[in-house]
Amino acid sequence: MTVFVGLFCWWMVFDFPDTARFLTADEKLRALRRLAADNQARAETEKLSRKYVFAAVKDWKTWGYAVLYMGCLCPLYSFSLFLPTILLGMGYEGTQAQLMSVPPYAAAASMTVFIGWLADRTGWRGYCNMAISFTGCVGFAMLLSTQNAHVQYAGTFLGAVGIYPTVANSLSWASNNVEGVYKRGVMVGIVVGWGNLNGVVASNIFLKEEKPHYRTGHATVLAYMLVCLFGGSVVMHLALRRENRLRRAGKRDHWLEGKDAEGLRMMGDVRPDFMYTL
Repeated sequence: MTVFVGLFCWWMVFDFPDTARFLTADEKLRALRRLAADNQARAETEKLSRKYVFAAVKDWKTWGYAVLYMGCLCPLYSFSLFLPTILLGMGYEGTQAQLMSVPPYAAAASMTVFIGWLADRTGWRGYCNMAISFTGCVGFAMLLSTQNAHVQYAGTFLGAVGIYPTVANSLSWASNNVEGVYKRGVMVGIVVGWGNLNGVVASNIFLKEEKPHYRTGHATVLAYMLVCLFGGSVVMHLALRRENRLRRAGKRDHWLEGKDAEGLRMMGDVRPDFMYTL
């Protein structure tokens, strides 16, 4: 069924607002201006080429965000696959365990919407990631360090709130800091693909013999969140802030030497007047 429906997506899904037949001319222009304000505009003369693939692979930001996204996806898979199991370990059973899993997801959904709104309004994607991921670290530390079911349940709220908003925010942050639709597409593909590979880890860390406390699972998720998600957000923020500072000071202007109009266009986010979202 998925493959069958996918065949129709070739005609149903549009590449960019300016090719969307269901938008009016004014709506297309408005959408393009919004994307440009969010560092996601497309150069009209840009054509698919291997050079964009190589540019994405050679960009240090690609691999920085890939490591950061590891810290989102392993906890995400762990939480979504094993929350009922965690709740069973707290003493809840059957339907009650399933129902008790709903409130943490509701809190996570609300926080995801709020963080999306806040990060869009302020541009503080890195700060949002740091604050939210640290909250998640506290939640999994609570799950790891106590056997009190009430404290553990509170930890599941902090864990959910600390994981789900960072998924959308991290990908938006990565997209904001790459110019060019094809380079961005390759870069996001690498980041998402590398992050999803960590589902293999997530499915093997909640060991049956460790029931009901699952110390290996909680410790692994905590390490991913602390090192990759929180630590990665801090490192990326500081590196991008430093690069912006150097560009404002004119320390990157020499990159423009000898470049013609086509060369300047091809520089994309490497251009000295491109400022990174922090």
